[in-house]
Amino acid sequence: MKFPRTSGIILHPTSLPGPDGIGDLGPEAYQWIDFLTEAQCTLWQVLPLGPTGYGDSPYQCFSAFAGNPYLVSPLLLYEEGLLQKEDLDKRPAFPEGSVPYGEVIPWKLYLLERAFHYFKHNPGPWVEDFEAFKQAQAFWLEDFSLFMALKEAHGGAPWNQWESSLRQRQPQALEKFKQQEHERLERHQFSQFLFFRQWEGLRTYAHSKGIRIVGDIPIFVAYDSSDVWANPDLFYLDSSGNPTVVAGVPPDYFSPTGQLWGNPLYRWDYHASQNYAWWIERIRAALKIVDIIRLDHFRGFAAYWEVPAGNPTAEKGKWVPGPGISFFEAVQNALGELPFIAEDLGVITPDVVAMREHFGFPGMKILQFGFEGGPEDPFLPHNYERNCVAYTGTHDNDTARGWYERVDEKSRDFARRYLACTEQDIAWYMIRAIWGSVAIMALAPMQDVLGLGNEARMNYPGRPYGNWTWRMRASDLTPALAERLAEINYLFRRIPAISTTPKEA
Repeated sequence: MKFPRTSGIILHPTSLPGPDGIGDLGPEAYQWIDFLTEAQCTLWQVLPLGPTGYGDSPYQCFSAFAGNPYLVSPLLLYEEGLLQKEDLDKRPAFPEGSVPYGEVIPWKLYLLERAFHYFKHNPGPWVEDFEAFKQAQAFWLEDFSLFMALKEAHGGAPWNQWESSLRQRQPQALEKFKQQEHERLERHQFSQFLFFRQWEGLRTYAHSKGIRIVGDIPIFVAYDSSDVWANPDLFYLDSSGNPTVVAGVPPDYFSPTGQLWGNPLYRWDYHASQNYAWWIERIRAALKIVDIIRLDHFRGFAAYWEVPAGNPTAEKGKWVPGPGISFFEAVQNALGELPFIAEDLGVITPDVVAMREHFGFPGMKILQFGFEGGPEDPFLPHNYERNCVAYTGTHDNDTARGWYERVDEKSRDFARRYLACTEQDIAWYMIRAIWGSVAIMALAPMQDVLGLGNEARMNYPGRPYGNWTWRMRASDLTPALAERLAEINYLFRRIPAISTTPKEA
């Protein structure tokens, strides 16, 4: 797909300000769209929007299709009559600047239960829309709500610890549970209805301002998810439902033992025999909520690192061929032109480059990576090709200022010389460098736009807890900041001459 020359900001909705301890899809999200409009940015990049589980990571979700109910805005529910003032009056005192998940999650679950209670007692205004939603999302919604209800009934235990009849999805056992816990299932379905209703309202508003949303599809799914539980044939599992091999990356300069992600691996031969039907539905669903998709770990479609389950590290593994070009051809035949960005970072082999170039997907360039080499480094802007997406950094990196403060003086000196600057305001010099490059898209995390250090870093890969907590403050979105962004968008021609508002799905 041919993209216009544009720019944008990476900001996950959890990082928006607001009174409920976590960013959501309410008024502050609309104010964020207004800020992007004033800044003349036409892209908003988010992380995966699914229901988070282990470690609160958006890359370890209970479903590849569902939305995160913690993002549902209580204020919008109140305005619709699904919450009362006395419900909101019970709000705890949440801090600014971070997400205290331990306090936020029970608060949001309480409010969602109250909203469901009001719906059950007065379903009239919403019942038709709710029924239409259930029909439209039937491919995944029943399995997801059943999975979540069962998980709830088992005290949150992963599905491989349930009774064998439920692990193995024996029809009689599932039907008995459905009959006994019908209302519990419906509550989870209603929470999904609320998420998608609010998200679609926000996305429609973004489109009205000419803003497109860049989403994120992780290549792998979490083991403890409705996807794996409901579709065991798609994954390498043993007769008890446990993974036989898991995902990771091999040892390298940054990690002598590699990274053991632990996600179950796909039986790509089985997917191919089904003409990749599950993946096509996954991508189809994603394109109904975002406009452009960043394919995480793109190289895994060419070859992936397979580690025998039970190994303590990723050292003892092997490269296994992925589905390759045939996968993308099947998706393209089903869905048409693919608005994909290939996350092609790390050690990239010629087959990965050939696969990306075959379909014309833009790859990624991270400016931080460029300063630890020399002038030939491919991550420096003068070496970019046009069909790429340039970033100062991502959610997995230091902030720009944090990077500068962490690296050795040799790297700092090269950065200052290359950017023709002093260390003051280093993040904005880095932003300016990628905005001025030939890259078709230029994006920066909001932390870099604000010039923050690593106290605002979003994620440390390999650290299981304490990530994903950063939030900006309402006072951060100033007219002066919007004007500063608008100026570099004008100077480097990142304001599309013609509206790029996508057609509504």
